[in-house]
Amino acid sequence: MTQSRPQDKSLFDSVQRIVIKVGSALLVDPQSGVRTAWLHSLVQDAASLIGAGKQVLIVSSGAIALGRTLLNMNAGPLKLDESQAAASVGQIALAGAWSDAFRTHDLVTGQILLTLHDTEGSSGRRKYLNARDTINRLLAFGAIPVINENDTLATSEIRYGDNDRLAARVATMIGADLLILLSDIDGLYTAPPSQDADAKHLPRVDTITETIEAMAGDAATGLSRGGMVTKIEAAKLATRSGTAMIIASGKRDHPVSALNEDARHTWFEPEPGSKAARKTWIAGQLETLGTLVIDDGAKRALFAGNSLLPAGVVSVSGQFQRGDMIQICDTSGDMVASGLVAYDALEAKAIIGLNTKALAQALGYEGRSAMVHRDNMALAQRHDRKDC
Repeated sequence: MTQSRPQDKSLFDSVQRIVIKVGSALLVDPQSGVRTAWLHSLVQDAASLIGAGKQVLIVSSGAIALGRTLLNMNAGPLKLDESQAAASVGQIALAGAWSDAFRTHDLVTGQILLTLHDTEGSSGRRKYLNARDTINRLLAFGAIPVINENDTLATSEIRYGDNDRLAARVATMIGADLLILLSDIDGLYTAPPSQDADAKHLPRVDTITETIEAMAGDAATGLSRGGMVTKIEAAKLATRSGTAMIIASGKRDHPVSALNEDARHTWFEPEPGSKAARKTWIAGQLETLGTLVIDDGAKRALFAGNSLLPAGVVSVSGQFQRGDMIQICDTSGDMVASGLVAYDALEAKAIIGLNTKALAQALGYEGRSAMVHRDNMALAQRHDRKDC
């Protein structure tokens, strides 16, 4: 087992869950494939964070770039089917490279292939919840999720820059505290430094304004087409949901450790009150597709900050599917909360009143312990409570 490099934890003291996004140009050499030495230095940084009690997720570009190298494809733009073929080869090799690197620290990885649609709670709630549950379960087991865009199933032109936005959506989906975008540039400048010698580096951005957005330029490499534009879009997605974001250079070894050694980067501050935005959205939904009636013990548990378990549910009504909005009421007919339900209506009716150990027998599979998880629930305020 390789000895992890010591971390000065000052930058990471206030964060617990960290997403690290790696660009193609950093990870893949067009001639030789994976930059193994660099990858192992980054993994050593991640292992050090994990050893300090942090949770780390990786969003990795590079499947297409690596696949085209392994398939000896010609340089230049690829057709859609060529990109998909390259991705199918590259994803296997990429997953193996990450797994091998983390194994030197006795850490296990799990590969997750996502599309942007899978991370959009509004348009694909079931996929969204499934993806989030899988990631959270991997983290609970101490594994490192390695996430890549599912390029083999893309139906539109594949752009590597989408992984910046994908990383931001993953970060918000799992409630990450910090997103680190490792790139070929060390942060945001007042103008593209390759075009303007007088461009000034911005160490911190408190609010993303139109002026900030106007500073973004095009990508400078052939392997990454997203450039600063997609990084600013990612920052907007992340900061609006309460996740801080860093843009930093990954050109040196140990790029994450370097952040605690005064390596230049740009910090994007989360918007004030953004952590509560999801709860506010849930509370503001007027359309509910079903009702769960709960007993007094469950009601007390909810107001104590706990999730709603099937054991506390006494009746279920309505036609809903997993991920739909439902209301939670007490036996007196007063609304207690609203939230996104974790079961379809028929399944919910089959498990009301059951303790967690009895769920598998009733459902025929190992069910989720919560009927409505506390992260997907907004309690009704006293002055807003209404009859169910």
